[in-house]
Amino acid sequence: MNNHAVIFDIDGVLVDSYDAHYLSWKQLAENYGRTCSESEFADQFGRTTREVLEAQWADANLDEADYRRLDDEKEELYRQIIAAEFPEMPHASALIHNLHRIGWHIALGSSGPVENVNLAIEKLGIQDQIQAAISGNDVSRGKPDPEVFLSAADRMQVPAKNCVVIEDATHGIEAARSAGMKSIGFVSRGRTKEELEAADLLIDHLDQVTPELLMSLLWS
Repeated sequence: MNNHAVIFDIDGVLVDSYDAHYLSWKQLAENYGRTCSESEFADQFGRTTREVLEAQWADANLDEADYRRLDDEKEELYRQIIAAEFPEMPHASALIHNLHRIGWHIALGSSGPVENVNLAIEKLGIQDQIQAAISGNDVSRGKPDPEVFLSAADRMQVPAKNCVVIEDATHGIEAARSAGMKSIGFVSRGRTKEELEAADLLIDHLDQVTPELLMSLLWS
């Protein structure tokens, strides 16, 4: 196995999660007699659950226990939705299998809870292809802090300079840069090229990622 690695974000990269996140926010709102339109969801897309609650549930006078409870409930609703009909991003598992087959180290680096990460691994069928899976439970500082990606590199025993991160969010691109890693910005649903312009390279589909492309990034 060579000493190069790809670190994948999960939401919006390996999982086409836009609809599932919208439906889980909509269901959470309905559970408490509230509403969440798609336009309201789109305005907050990419922010943490806590940030969305602070913005859209400001009138609910939530305390810390409420935030934790609602966060857990929202994520459980999300997992129920994707478990029932898993929205794999096109070419996601094939890309990971192919890279692993030719000797690349593979890791996942997500800000989401460990339950979400484990469910994605199971549904994608990549248990035997990844060397590390870092969730929000494993770090004390979320993206844009580089801790999640540096932890993944450390577990794989691959130098940061030999890692390429594939991300769909500005905070993830910033975290990769701070970690000293190359980054590919994936312009998936709900994202724009302008948002991700700080990435070293932009893609619209995962099948654009090839070993040759990855090596050209690392050598650039």
